[in-house]
Amino acid sequence: MFGKIIKAIKFFNRRHAKEQSGRQKGKNVAGQTVIHKNIESNLANLKHVLGKSNDVIFREFEVGNKKPTKAFVCFIDGLGDKNLINEFITKALMVDIHIIHPDENFLSPNILALVKEKVLSATEVTEADSFDRVLDGILSGDTALFIDGSMKVLLISARGGETRAVAEPDTEVSVRGPRDGFTEILRVNTSLLRRKIKNPRLIFEPLRLGKQTRTEINIVYIEGIANQEVIAEVRRRLHRIDTDVILESGYLEQFIEDHPFSPFATIGNSEKPDKVAAKLLEGRIAILCNGTPFALTVPFLFIEAIQVSEDYYSRPYLASITRGLRLISFLVTLIVPALYVAVETFHQEMLPTVLLITMAAAREGIPFPSFVEAMIMGTIFEVLRESGIRLPRQVGQAVSIVGALIIGEAAVNAGILSAPMVIVGALTGITSFIVPALLDGIILFRIFLVLLSAAFGLYGIAIGLIIMLAHMCSLSSFGTPYLAPMAPTVWKDLQDTLIRVPLRLMKSQAKSISRPNGGGREFSAPPHRRHGGEDD
Repeated sequence: MFGKIIKAIKFFNRRHAKEQSGRQKGKNVAGQTVIHKNIESNLANLKHVLGKSNDVIFREFEVGNKKPTKAFVCFIDGLGDKNLINEFITKALMVDIHIIHPDENFLSPNILALVKEKVLSATEVTEADSFDRVLDGILSGDTALFIDGSMKVLLISARGGETRAVAEPDTEVSVRGPRDGFTEILRVNTSLLRRKIKNPRLIFEPLRLGKQTRTEINIVYIEGIANQEVIAEVRRRLHRIDTDVILESGYLEQFIEDHPFSPFATIGNSEKPDKVAAKLLEGRIAILCNGTPFALTVPFLFIEAIQVSEDYYSRPYLASITRGLRLISFLVTLIVPALYVAVETFHQEMLPTVLLITMAAAREGIPFPSFVEAMIMGTIFEVLRESGIRLPRQVGQAVSIVGALIIGEAAVNAGILSAPMVIVGALTGITSFIVPALLDGIILFRIFLVLLSAAFGLYGIAIGLIIMLAHMCSLSSFGTPYLAPMAPTVWKDLQDTLIRVPLRLMKSQAKSISRPNGGGREFSAPPHRRHGGEDD
């Protein structure tokens, strides 16, 4: 009994000693630097943390005329707008204040409130009472104002610096439709979505991820349309991320995806605000990341890979035909190399006699079997594609086109590859660009099918396609089956899959994506394509 009392007394003594030591060193119990009433201590602490870098600006001055009070501002050059800071902060406190408030007593205890309410004209001014919050604001581009005698700091939004203008994205070019694209600035991206969806229930939930980078993230959804369970799951997965670095939305994608070892992506991405807005209106959730123009969207389904925003800006007939062409291109780039190897190796009797004689003559003198040919051709094309992407645009296009022509012709003349294999490789490469969202899965399963076809012929291709289809059926994206609405079948949603019916017939929300309050809601117009309006 007495032993427990003695232990408790010792514990409280140690805690009291720790608090006293922390106060003497300017830190709280958690070891964090506190904000002092003495401005010199605050300036010393801030310079100790940030003063080693020459892009951090400290400006000391005095506030008031009769009995001046010391103050200073701190901001990062390049993140803060110097013109705004000079005009609306330092000039307002040093010059304008004497003219507008000549008799004001700036030594009173509520000096911070006086400056905030009567002096500063900035639209966004917040109070911070912790040193960590002040550091976070400065590193995010805000300007911190310290005033002697106050244990709080004003964080003033005066962000600036060079940014990339809103322009048409190179990765998603469309003939008809909006030309604007996301930029690397998060607030610009949110404003682009606000211009598309003028709905007060469009929600942007902020959070920061990355212990070192402290990257700003926004979860975006429309309240009442998006499934609350999916929103909660997105929050849970993002808050579970434990990493030092988040530099691009691709980091987030790899941390929160359902099937990290699958070659098929279960999280979509886009640079186009109109495309993301359409997905939000369907009930999906978007994730915006500061520092990248690519927004993530979940859930992401297979059918989205063959849909483009331009399908909804034109009449349904051409859109349905082009969707069919995209699906055929997906099958061609996936199967044709394996089909060539299977027919060339095992099933020559399936070819017409004239074609068989032509292919046999073309392969005369080729030292490699068709399987090795296919692997060589696939490798050459991937090398050309990668070099064309990494080089400057003008040089890259020349390398891709000239390199393909020269290497293909030289390989045929040298007897390394046959002419039919060059044609198959070119057709495979061209069609792979039509469905870029599936490129990872296409490349891996194409190699898998070529291996099976070299071993078992057409039976191997059939086995490989069954395995791929079974794998795709097993995938899900945030609770939604990857092959929905085809497997499982949602009959009402089939109106916007392989074909696209007229917009006037799509009057209900997609049930395979979002089920608010247990079921789909009826709308007077297609909610998932109505880019500018609210739901009824």
